[in-house]
Amino acid sequence: MSTKATLIELRHVSKRFSAPDKSDIVVLKDIDFTLRTGEIVAILGKSGCGKSTLLRMICGLTEASHGEVLYRGNQVTRPIAGISMVFQSFGLFPWLNVLENVELGLEAQGVPTAERRQRALRIIDMIGLDGFESAYPKELSGGMRQRVGFARALVVNPDVLLMDEAFSALDVPTAETLRNDLLDLWIKHLIPTQAILMVSHSIEEVLMIADRIIILDSNPGRLKQELPVTLKHPRDHIAPAFRQMVDRIYEIMTSVATGGGAPKATGIGYRLPDANVQQLLGVLDEINHPVHAGKADLPVLADSLHLEIDDLFPLIEALELLDFARVTDGELHLTTHGQAFLEADIQLRKVIFGEHLLKRVPLASHIRRVIDERPSLRAPESRFLGELEDYLSEAEAERVLAVMIDWGRYAELFAYDYDTGVFNTENPGEEESE
Repeated sequence: MSTKATLIELRHVSKRFSAPDKSDIVVLKDIDFTLRTGEIVAILGKSGCGKSTLLRMICGLTEASHGEVLYRGNQVTRPIAGISMVFQSFGLFPWLNVLENVELGLEAQGVPTAERRQRALRIIDMIGLDGFESAYPKELSGGMRQRVGFARALVVNPDVLLMDEAFSALDVPTAETLRNDLLDLWIKHLIPTQAILMVSHSIEEVLMIADRIIILDSNPGRLKQELPVTLKHPRDHIAPAFRQMVDRIYEIMTSVATGGGAPKATGIGYRLPDANVQQLLGVLDEINHPVHAGKADLPVLADSLHLEIDDLFPLIEALELLDFARVTDGELHLTTHGQAFLEADIQLRKVIFGEHLLKRVPLASHIRRVIDERPSLRAPESRFLGELEDYLSEAEAERVLAVMIDWGRYAELFAYDYDTGVFNTENPGEEESE
């Protein structure tokens, strides 16, 4: 039993949103979690698993649908003093300079002018912004603007600092510098923050910082596994122990992404992964490269393709869905179907892709069937968007249909006219040439 004080506690927390058909979309389900003093905890999970929603509930920007979010034993239902958040977007007011942006939170709390000026200048100096007090956001680089975001969050002396993809909008060197500076302030106890909870899409990033990693499952988001990180600071990203943890997390998260096996599209409302055909071809070609010989370790594959987990996992899910690849023990293997696809010429590849779409993706066969059953061999996209919105939000329905259009066009299962929003079985321009 830990003797550290509990700052944040989530008890059986769930979050659901209403779909257009008045059914509920469950984003998070039955989350139990505790954040204690003196620790940095990171949350990992595939895109759409509810990571950011979880942070927004903790900081009081949205309420839980079920369960309790507690800060120091008191229920959180609105933004409160003691919890600050740094967002992915910088969110600075362009008409205010650096000092005024940092002072803003203190002003909202009613802190007297002299005190807030003193506190703002102190945190500006600490976070590496000294000399830029009078600069406006448009004069700053992305890294400097995010430093302003950190200063604004830290100046109110929060117990808990929440970071929602705080480094993801920055280039790699800038993100690494800012991350190391924040970690240095934390280790030296130069900031008043008692605990940090961060969401990230980078496994290596969280392993460089976190004391504990929470991995979320998806659809709905559930706590899959907790991993303690016992590596001492400073951490070496090429050390064997570090690489072993990277491999372990990839292995766990792959089972998160695929449910421990190949995903199955159970109906037309299945959330197709956000992966276009050219990306899928790139992954298959990479696995088939002689250096991999038909199977690739996931961290190595991610590095060779320059992809983060939020970009790689949808591609893996799509390849498994189409039965072109399988994940086993942290490696992505070509299936016999995937190998046959790669060995085929361009036209045969389209045929193979189309056969797998019709067999394994209900939305593809549904669209083709509707087109074939109509005398005009045409169907408006509004028909399919309306059906998808029985299961998905409007934005998600549009995204899923866009993925389906890309896959279906490649396989030549159907054509789609962007200007009219009509699906048909004709080749583009065929009517005009007749």
